[in-house]
Formats: sequence, C-alpha cells, structure tokens
Amino acid sequence: MGLLNNTPQEYYDGNDYGNYQFVSLTDIINQFMLVYVGEDKIIPKAKRLDVAFHAQRALAELSFDTFKSCKAQEITVPATLQMTLPQDYVNYTKISWVDSAGIKHLMYPTSKTSNPSSNPLQDDNGDFTLQAVGTLATASSDIVLDGEYKDILIGMRVVQTPYIPSGTFVSATSNSGGITTITLDDGNGVAVVPIKSGSGIVLTFENENGSLILPQKSSFIVENLYWNIADYKIINNVGASELTDIKVGMIVSHDNFPIGTVVTNVFGNTIVVDQLPDTPVIPANAQDITFVSPDLKDTDTWSSYKSATPSENQDDYQDDIYWPMEGSRYGLDPQHAQANGSFYIDCVSGKIHFSSNISGKTVILDYISDSLGTDAEMQVHKFAEEAMYRWILHAIASGRIQTQQLVPRLKKEKFAAIRTAKLRLSNLKLEELTQILRGKSKQIKH
Repeated sequence: MGLLNNTPQEYYDGNDYGNYQFVSLTDIINQFMLVYVGEDKIIPKAKRLDVAFHAQRALAELSFDTFKSCKAQEITVPATLQMTLPQDYVNYTKISWVDSAGIKHLMYPTSKTSNPSSNPLQDDNGDFTLQAVGTLATASSDIVLDGEYKDILIGMRVVQTPYIPSGTFVSATSNSGGITTITLDDGNGVAVVPIKSGSGIVLTFENENGSLILPQKSSFIVENLYWNIADYKIINNVGASELTDIKVGMIVSHDNFPIGTVVTNVFGNTIVVDQLPDTPVIPANAQDITFVSPDLKDTDTWSSYKSATPSENQDDYQDDIYWPMEGSRYGLDPQHAQANGSFYIDCVSGKIHFSSNISGKTVILDYISDSLGTDAEMQVHKFAEEAMYRWILHAIASGRIQTQQLVPRLKKEKFAAIRTAKLRLSNLKLEELTQILRGKSKQIKH
C-alpha cells in the first residue's frame, strides 16, 4: 500500500500543496512508540505522555536553528513607526522593506538606542512627584488649584500635605478657565474637609497603589457636556468640533462615572461610553470631563529617534548631506553603511520601532516560531525526521537511571543526525553556487 492517500487529480484540485515533504508530530510519536519502545528494545517501557513531551521539545529546539523558517508578516508602517510582533513570534531572521518592484531591501538593527520601559513624571528638581498649589477651606471638600492639571485623576491619593488627613483621595475633578478644582473623600464616598483653611498650600498626589505616576500619551478636558442616566451617551451641545481629539479607548475621569469608564464610540457631537453614571444625577448645568489616553506618553529617547534623520542617511549629525563629494569618508561605521533604514525591538511592549525614513513603506518581517502554535504547524520535514527520533531517544534515556550507559552513544547519534538534517535543509545546489561564483573571479571547471 502506498503512502499517498489521494490521486494526482485530487491533489491538484485541493489546496494542500507540498505537504508530502512533512511528517506530522503525531506520526512521529506513533512511529517512535512502535519502533523504539517495547520488550527487547532500547526503551523497554515509556509512557506516551513522556514521548509527546520530548517530541514537542525537540520540535521547538530544532525550529530555532535547524528547520527552515517559512513564517513572514507584511505590514505598511504607520505614522507611529511601530509594528506589533506576531502572536507566535520567537525571534526574527530578517526585516526588510519592499520597493515598487517587489524587491526586498534588508534593514539592520541599531544598537545605539532603545525605548525605556517608563518615564515617570518628574518635577523641576527631578523628584518623582506630582504637586500642585491649592486653596483650602474648612467648610468645603473642594480645593481650587493654581492652574490646569491634566495628570491629576480620580482615585489618586493626597499625601504629605498639611491640614489634610491621611487616607484622603481625589473623588472628582473639574476644569474651567484653565483652573482645576478637585474634590476629596475617604475612598468610600464620605467627603473629607481640610482641618485648616489656607492659600498657597502645596498638595502632593500619588497613585493609590504607590506606583510612580506615568504621564499618559494625551489627555483632554472637554467642557459643555451633558448626559442622562438612561443611556451611555455624553452630549456636547456646543458642537462636534470640541470632540475631535476624543478617540475610542480613552478613559473617562469624572466623579459621576465609575473609574475605568472607556469611550467606545465618537460620532457627531456624541460620545458613547461603556458604563452608565454611578449616581442617579442628571447634571443641571454643563459639565467638564477629562478624557485620558490609555497609552503612556512616548519616552524622550523614542521621540527623538523617530523624529530625527537616520544617521545612515547623512554624513554627520549636523546636516542632511548624504555621501558628499568633497573629500573622503574615513572612519565609517559599517552598521551605518546603508540607506535602508534601521529598527530596534522593544521586548517590553512587544513592538518593533523603525527609523523615520521607513514611514509608509511596506515592511516584511521574516521570523522564527517554535512550530507549536497550531496543530497544522506541528510537522517535521522528512530531511529531519531521523533527527527527531534520535533527539527523543536521547532525552528519554538521559532521564532514566537504567539507561545511563546508553547516553554517550545516543548523544553522538543525536548530534550526527542534527548535522545531517542541517546539511540537507540548507538546500545547497551545485548549479546555483556555480552561477553565483562565475562573477567572483573564480575559475569554475565543469
């Protein structure tokens, strides 16, 4: 009985092309259990679960440096100059941009910059604090500050401030005429009033969990807003022009809305949110609401990198002349001796950051996965099938006391099988090599 289970016509009418070169991981496990496990065999007894574990480990490890990488993703680089890493990304093999003829231009990583994980808010002295100057009154829980503070959000804690009890939180913020007014409570809805009146009092704010305050990418205060408690809409009676900066995903910061309320839609003069007001109050007068971006502000390092002319496109950092005719260019750094752009990968955010000359271009990311993402990926090229068996055999024998005497021999056989697989999968062809070498001042005999 042959190995092919369909006719040539069925093959060409289908869409499973070229799959005969692969063996599924399930077949690898089944065949290993049949041939290598049993009485009078190298492995007298083994659980299928153990074999499956070592088979998956072998598949993952061989995917990193032996198997061919067929994974690729194409995107058009947006104005943000960022690309999100694919879901099953492990490492990249190359990153290129594509010209109008469809030809790849290889890009190179830059090692001279990075994107720090955070840039906490600092005052003029460099301290990680958020402070404001306010006027206190013992008869009111409202405090009028000396300016507009978009970084002060509902839920923040007021600390290190005289005349205000500890355990006091910001329960509401409002803005009018460039002045921010905050309202205080104890975190449970009970108003807190200062124990003494005074003006010019410095107030210090911090996050409820004690983490450093990270400035958001953007925040906007919109005035003249109304809503009711029957639907999820916030209306601007003035017009739609005031809402141009409000985007889907922004967080609503207002005392009448639950903390964490998110904008789900913006159309005309209407903002739609995902939560109703938490108090049955319909505002009699127009209200101010702060909308905060969920994304953090770009670090200064990343902002400078994406806005600057890439170093590989200029002869120095003082002008934009590229490969000037005057004199010679001595001391060239080879990593900058190309004009294809550069990139770096931010492992914390899971994004690739590109230089400014890549904006709008089509970029292809060729990358490596561990071949364990889906059942369809769990397959082994027939050139490396023997390497899989030898890997599993060595791994099982290494974990058992009874078979330790076999480990040195199996280790050699494993590495020999992997080397053979690498040579086979390298796909070197004599005709292709000779064609390349013809133009390299090499004498080729046929």
